[in-house]
Formats: sequence, C-alpha cells, structure tokens
Amino acid sequence: MDFRIADTFTAALQRLTAQEQKAVKTTAFDLQLDPSAPGLSFHRVERSKDPDFWSVRVNADLRLIVHKTADSLLLCHVGHHDEAYAWAERRRIDRHPATGAAQLVTVPERVEEARASRRRQVIGQPAAPVQPAFDPPRFLALSAEDILGVGVPPDWVEAVHTAGESRFFDLAEHLPAEAVEALLDYMATGVLPSPAAATDPDADPFDHPDARRRFRVLETSGELERALDYPWEKWTVFLHPAQRDVVERTYGGPARVGGSAGTGKTIVALHRAVFLARRQEGTRVLLTTFSKALANALKGKLRCLVGNEPDVAGRITVQAVNALAYDLHTRMFGQPNIAPASVIQALLTQAVKAEEEARFSARFLAGEWADVVDAWQLRTWEEYRDVARLGRRTRLGGRQREALWAIFSRVRAGLAERGMVTWADVFGRVTERLGRDGPVFDCAVIDEAQDVGVAELRFLAALAGGGPDALFFTGDLGQRIFQQPFSWKSLGVDVRGRSHSLRINYRTSHQIRSLADRLLPAALADVDGNTESRAGAVSLFDGPPPQVETFADEEEEAKAVAYWAMDLLEEGVAPDEIAVFVRSDAQMRRARAAMKAAGIPAVELDEKVETAVGHASLSTMHIAKGLEFRAVAVMACDDEVIPSPERIAAVADDADLEEVYDTERHLLYVACTRARDHLLVTGWSRGRSSWGISEGAAGEAAQAGTRTALGLQSRVKSVVATMGQILCDPMRRRDGG
Repeated sequence: MDFRIADTFTAALQRLTAQEQKAVKTTAFDLQLDPSAPGLSFHRVERSKDPDFWSVRVNADLRLIVHKTADSLLLCHVGHHDEAYAWAERRRIDRHPATGAAQLVTVPERVEEARASRRRQVIGQPAAPVQPAFDPPRFLALSAEDILGVGVPPDWVEAVHTAGESRFFDLAEHLPAEAVEALLDYMATGVLPSPAAATDPDADPFDHPDARRRFRVLETSGELERALDYPWEKWTVFLHPAQRDVVERTYGGPARVGGSAGTGKTIVALHRAVFLARRQEGTRVLLTTFSKALANALKGKLRCLVGNEPDVAGRITVQAVNALAYDLHTRMFGQPNIAPASVIQALLTQAVKAEEEARFSARFLAGEWADVVDAWQLRTWEEYRDVARLGRRTRLGGRQREALWAIFSRVRAGLAERGMVTWADVFGRVTERLGRDGPVFDCAVIDEAQDVGVAELRFLAALAGGGPDALFFTGDLGQRIFQQPFSWKSLGVDVRGRSHSLRINYRTSHQIRSLADRLLPAALADVDGNTESRAGAVSLFDGPPPQVETFADEEEEAKAVAYWAMDLLEEGVAPDEIAVFVRSDAQMRRARAAMKAAGIPAVELDEKVETAVGHASLSTMHIAKGLEFRAVAVMACDDEVIPSPERIAAVADDADLEEVYDTERHLLYVACTRARDHLLVTGWSRGRSSWGISEGAAGEAAQAGTRTALGLQSRVKSVVATMGQILCDPMRRRDGG
C-alpha cells in the first residue's frame, strides 16, 4: 500500500500547538507502520461527497482526515473534531477528466452552504450593502473546453468562465495550482498555455507531474519525520514542471536562468545541482553563491532535498565563492594576506601625491581601481591602455590613462612590498593554477549570478572545466547591487541562446509584485545583449495592498511601524516572520526603535548572524538579499537617504549618475520583494524633495494615509519621497509605464 501525504495536511499541522502536533505525529507514524492496527480508530465521513474519506482519532478532540483505498492511504488534513469533519465534507479527490492528474477538489455547493451559514451567524443590524466595483469578465473569449483543458475541475468551469479579476482571486483558493498558473498567464499575456497531453487512462493519477506537486509518496519513517517537521515548501523544495524542464535539459554550453524575485531561481539551482550529481556516479558538483549567509541557506535546503541520499549529497560541495577561492589559494600558495580597503585607499592617496599633475577625485580612483584595474587583473600599461572599461561611464583620453596608470602601478608596487593581495588577486592566482592543473569540479551551479564579478567568473570557468553542462547560472539582472556590468562573452562564458526566464512568482503576492515590478523597466539586457523580460510575470496568490506612508518625523514613523507589527502579531504572524530593512547602518536605529516600541525582540542580521526563532529580523537592504518573510517594513525611505547622497556626491561624471540610480532602484526592489503577504514602506519628509516632489504632494499623501501601488496612476502622488523619486520622475522612468 502506498503511503502518501498532501500539502494540505502539512499546512493544517503547522496551525496546531506544539503539544497537538506531537500527538498527531505519533498517530501518523502508527498509520505508516500498520494502518490496520487494532488501536487505530477509523470512521467514515458520512456527509462527504467522497466515500473514501475517513477520520482517524488522535485524541478526544483531534482528528486526522485520510483518503483510504485498497491501494493507498493519503494524509489529507488534521484539525479539531468539527472543523476536520467540515473540511472533509466540502472536498473530494478526483481524477481530472482532461489532464488525468489527481486533484483535491472543493465541492462548490458545500462552499456556498458554508458561506450561508456564516451569514446566518451575523448578529445585529446588517450593514448597508456595498455596491461592488465593476469587475469585467476576463475569460469569456475562452471556451469551456479551454478552461477544462488547463486543469480546472469540471465543477468550477462555469464560475471561472464568467469571473473578473477580483472574483478570480477569490476562486483561486479552490482551484489546483496548475489551473491558476495557466489562467494567470492568460490574464497577463492574452495567450492560454497549451494544455498538457492527457495521461494514459490506466496510469496512476497520483503519478502525474501536477499531482506530485501536492501529493508525495513517503516510503520510510525518515521521510515522514522530515515531512512532519517542516512546512511543505521546505521539505519538498518545490519544483514546478516548467522549472523541471530547465533543470533537466542538456545545454551544450554555459546556461543562465533568470526571472524576477520570487520565481524560484534558487530552487532551480538546487535541483540542477542534484540532477547533475544523480545523472552520473562520481560527478563532482559545486553549488555556490556570492555570500556565506546565502551559502548556508543553500546547505539547509539541500539537506531537505537529499538528506536521505548520502551518496548524492556527498558529490555536492556547497560553499560561498570567496570562501572556496580562499581555501584553494591556501592549499596552493599559502594563506593569502588580503589587503583591507583602508590600505588600498592609503596607497591611492600616496600615489596621487607622487603624481603632481594628476587631477582625479579619490572616489573616481577607488572605482577605477576596483572595477577596472583590479577586477581585470591589469598588470601592464598596454593592458590598461586597451581595456574596454565596460560599466565605467566616464570617458578617458590617452593622456588621462597614462596618468592613471602611473598611479595604479604605484599601488601594485605598494601591495607587493607589504606582501598583500586583493580578492581579485586571489581569484586570479587560483585561476591561473587551475589552467595548468585542471578543474576541481565537473559542474558548477551558481546562484545570484547577477553579482558575480570579472575575477570570480574567470575563476568559476576554470574551476568547472569545459564540459557541455559545466556552468549553470541563476540570477536576476534587476537585483544586481554589487557589481558593475561587464561582458561575460569576452571571458568565454557565452550564454546566448541558452538563457531562460521564469515567470511564475510563488513567493510574493500579486499586489506586492505589481508594486515592485514598477521600480524596474519591463526588460533588462546585459552587456552581451541577453534580455530578461518581466512581461507576463504572474503571482499565484492575492494579498492585501502594500501600505506606503509618510510622517512628520522619525518618532511618528517608529510608532506607526510598531502598530503595524503589533497588528500582524494579533493576526497570527510570528515575530520571526517579520523583517525591517533600511538603506544603511546609519538608519538602523530607526528600525530598532520601531521594534522596541512594539515590544518585539529583534536580531540584527549580517554575514555571520542569521534569523532567530521568536525574533524579528533587522538588516540593511544589502543583507536582505536572498531572504524572505511574511511581512516586511522598509523604513527610512527619505529624500536624503535613498538614493544615497554619498554615492551621488561621489559621481565624477554626470554619465555615472544613471548607474547610481539603477543600483539604488535595484536595492529598493530587493527590499520590497522580500515580503510575501504584507509590505509597508515608510519615511519622513524634510520638505521639498531634491527631485522636485512638492510639499503639497507629500502633505496630500500623508492625509490620505495608505496608498496602493505607490500611487502609480498619477506621477505627482508620491507618498514616500524616495518612492516618488524613483517612480514619479520621468527622467528616471525608462519603461514609460
């Protein structure tokens, strides 16, 4: 007999107390061990439309709901007695007539019965009826067969056919994920995805790819233990069929998978690493990213995915790219003496004094060193003379380059005298040795690849050799916040024709995604011409509108964020599901003040400190990369905080301003898209914005309170000065939206 678990069961289990969960787990283990054991008490759910729904007694109050046939037992739900029976009475399990996939179907008439019952329980004078806003039907151009073909259960086809956008999101909670995705895709693009070919009528409906997303077979007690200890998305490390296609493809060269925040790029990277390790015994796979914190997160997810396959797990090395280069350098040449930024700055200052005719700002020199000379490991005047300087907007003539090289050659000599190296030197040395000794890995999978630098990319290419599937990158150009753009092709990593974009957002609500996407152009292109489009991106669930508010001072802002957080706690959001992000450490005191006022303990995140149970998370926008929370507050979005005045002041040429604006916009995008359900953006106005946002507009917004989607219908309705700067100034909007 197959023993299965449904995603609805793990979701219900997480809502119980710790003591109740312990009792449920004991009963679940007993069921897996022997479902016919005399101590188990089964009772058929008589009012259910499905004769195979049974309840199993956990204690005097708790009941498991299982779907039991001669061949299988499926854990479907758990809850207190009346609630558990009501859940089963409103559902049945069917094989979809078009796709052949097993589905847990909500019975429409039982949904209406429940609504009517709730209406009858309302006590007192009914409120005046609210006239609903016009919600035009979105699917009338489709036939009933079209709607059925994408997986909508027959009972719900008519309701979907006449639904408008608002009504559709109400219906979505009763529809299987594959149907919701297809219909959202149609709403976004006007094109309905081709329905999957129907499976063999004799095939097991639970083996259908769509069914495996919601039902899993558990063969051992270890698998059941992991399933009961983690939420569904964590222990399964969810993979969508469209993602599976890019995971299991043979590319014949370097490949890159993009997509906006929340589309599952990290999950694709994890599964790609496992796929490569499983494909051939002995394959050495590297799974890497740019920070230690994100590498640790990948390790945790990998344990969930292949914790019961030690042979596969043993073939995969998970390590941050800097840490790996450091270890290899230590093994090959000895421990490197990394030059701190203060030493490099001092050497630059000394070199400028020695070159009396040089007329360059300290900021420009630091950028030119980091982004050009050091990044590209330039050692001679000829190399610097001929380098393309991609990503550096300031034009340089021949004499200027000569003067600059005199400065940088002195810096190189100063580092050598001190026995110091830069991180780019570390990567360069190891890369050169790998070129002679051969690669360490057969394949490398790189997550957050938009922030890989020149030296790192050369290193990774040498690290994994030149096999047809040696390099696989995942990332989002819209989240590039650390590196200047450069040509991958010039370094031999050409992903043209092997780039793919994910469009389905699993993490962020429709409202939050819509807001965040307006911070970026509809499409972004890299230096080599590869384009990542955001057109057609869809979220799988609806949520409350984001809140955007401005205040008279910091104290009012902190109080408002505190009230917001306390309201979330009352709604059942846990403290560790809340995060507060600010632009830099200078604004962190405002985040601390808000959580202190709310009475919520908080932990400040950095590369070494991770999230803590029972604590809200506080961090800068840079550290927020790769994290996710149910609720996020982005504080201190003032007109003198973001875009960073320091970065703007450091610009040596007006042409470099665009790069500053781009990365500041990306930072705000990263911060906002860490939120799943709730997003609050706050700031306080110092008067007229440096970008021309008037006091009147800010005052109007303050009186109006919360704005939905940043007031995008009008360029003048900026609520937080910074958001107004980025979204309202036509000079900064490149997509014309």
